[in-house]
Amino acid sequence: MRIGIIGAGHIGSTLARHFASIGYEVAIANSRGPDTLADLVADIGGPIRAVTAEEAARIGEAVVVSIPYGRYQELPTEPLRGKVVIDTCNYYPGRDGHDPDLDADATTSSEKIQAHTGANLVKAFNAIYWENLRDHARPKGAADRVAIPLSGNDEEAKAAVAGLIRDIGFDPVDAGHLGEGGRKHQPGSRVYATEMSSAETSALLSVA
Repeated sequence: MRIGIIGAGHIGSTLARHFASIGYEVAIANSRGPDTLADLVADIGGPIRAVTAEEAARIGEAVVVSIPYGRYQELPTEPLRGKVVIDTCNYYPGRDGHDPDLDADATTSSEKIQAHTGANLVKAFNAIYWENLRDHARPKGAADRVAIPLSGNDEEAKAAVAGLIRDIGFDPVDAGHLGEGGRKHQPGSRVYATEMSSAETSALLSVA
């Protein structure tokens, strides 16, 4: 499978390492150009290459978006339209600037990114510390396997992302649709920045 990753910060680069380690072809991009990713690509090794954001969007059968929310309008739109996009972004007003729609809770950051890109967007990997994502992958069936909540409106897209979550050593837990479900694992929610099993996560999501 080909995975495009737009954003090479902690979450984006950690996911690149996980996906490349199990043999997925990874095309990773940042805002500064492919040449600035040479050291990261060499360190990860395997089937990974540095590209532009436009190329990552075109190459990936699924595309991870892991950028500051405040820069989402810089995303290439045409190559993401209709594609499975994994949104790891969170809204932090102090970093991103205030968004009146989000401040009023009229919508969610993921819904705005979906509207901008036209993608089959699934919110995932936004509620886990990057160090835990890096260090706490476990084999299937392990008692201490950590849950990753996800939300989205397209069931096939969610199933595809759930499969990727399992592939890299975590348990997916469906939080629901992108709006209602996404609010259940955004910053400030009860499952945000926690490490729990799928049963514990499901229980908290059900009462959120």
